[in-house]
Amino acid sequence: MDYFSYSRGDLKVEDVSVAELAEKHGTPLYIYSARTILEHFRKLRDAFAGAGGLDQEPVICYSVKANSNLSILKLMKDEGSGFDVVSGGELYRALKVGADPKKCVFAGVGKNDEEITYALEKGILLFNVESEEELANIDRIAGRLGKKASIALRVNPDVDPQTHTYISTGKKETKFGVDLSRAKRIIEWAQTLKNIALNGIHVHIGSQITKVEPYVETMQRMAAFLPECEKIGAKIEMLDIGGGFGIWYKDKLAKPAKDIAASILPTLQRMKTRILLEPGRFIVGNAGILVTRVLYVKESGDKKFVICDAGMNDLIRPTLYSAYHRIWPVKTDSGHTGEVPDEESWGGPSAVTDIVGPICESGDFFAKERKMPPLKRGDLVCVFSAGAYGYAMSSNYNSHPRPCEVMVAGKKAEVVTARESMEDLLRNEKIVSFSLT
Repeated sequence: MDYFSYSRGDLKVEDVSVAELAEKHGTPLYIYSARTILEHFRKLRDAFAGAGGLDQEPVICYSVKANSNLSILKLMKDEGSGFDVVSGGELYRALKVGADPKKCVFAGVGKNDEEITYALEKGILLFNVESEEELANIDRIAGRLGKKASIALRVNPDVDPQTHTYISTGKKETKFGVDLSRAKRIIEWAQTLKNIALNGIHVHIGSQITKVEPYVETMQRMAAFLPECEKIGAKIEMLDIGGGFGIWYKDKLAKPAKDIAASILPTLQRMKTRILLEPGRFIVGNAGILVTRVLYVKESGDKKFVICDAGMNDLIRPTLYSAYHRIWPVKTDSGHTGEVPDEESWGGPSAVTDIVGPICESGDFFAKERKMPPLKRGDLVCVFSAGAYGYAMSSNYNSHPRPCEVMVAGKKAEVVTARESMEDLLRNEKIVSFSLT
């Protein structure tokens, strides 16, 4: 469920007109619905209630990489969420909004010494460790600081998550985790390191997973693997099952959280460990939109192009993954009221169009060969399901300033990230002081 709908031809986010926000704050513009974020978080929390046994509620650690806006992090923190971070910068952001370090987990294959030191000094819950060398490095740094580092070893179960190759992390050929046979040797070794407390196992097989079967297979492998860990002396208190829960971009194929939870809860409860989850896209993906304005409509040969002021620098997912996003005018002449239409259900005038941006790359597009209502210069267009991996992956390519971000709650709307200026583009640069000739 999200709170974007049309009222007499005018797109609204909760109780606020998208067109009015665009006129006030300009475009490109990201807009988020607080109500949608909260509803998605609560649905996931309720679905996994009792995951670690009746006496242990799961710890939900929102995945900061999906959308690291401070207002979203504050909303998550106030709702009781912990945080899954993959850099020192993400941990800094989480702590800035008052996050409890004991509800923060640090993942990622390439943690540097400064990040490890920072996380140890702040007292995070655990590191999700990806290799022997990383484990040795954490042990060394923890010893220097006089601390004991809590870790979970990330294992690779060699399960196909049936998602895009670039966001598939559970197969043996990816850089993530260690295979199960090697993991046992690392676990034995970890128990000899005096500055390491091996407390958990971490498994995360990918992102935008729309079926339950990969989760079922993964949890079955974990249920068999944890007793093997105990046989070699490890006391596994936590199982971090990652995230990756898919959302609806086009077809309503992604399984609801309750279906995923129902399929794996019996297995999780038998393991009797504290369960951690790392949702990101599931929480914020359908809670955000990108609003852009048509600059020009161009025809060349038999092709029609709608050129917008937002581009791959603002939302790179279509370029990077050939990802589908529903796109529709902010205002419709039909006076439509209700859910966002799609090209299949639309019965009004239409034209097959490529929706593209201003960037000097052929890969700068949001949609190709898309059936759309007629668009003209100045029209506002909405790219839906842009709340995850949108602004977070944006750049200043072609020296375009990053867009503004606005949060809506009911009838209230507030800028949560100011639009960058031309001056912002140069803020950290300088012209060399010596002669280059």
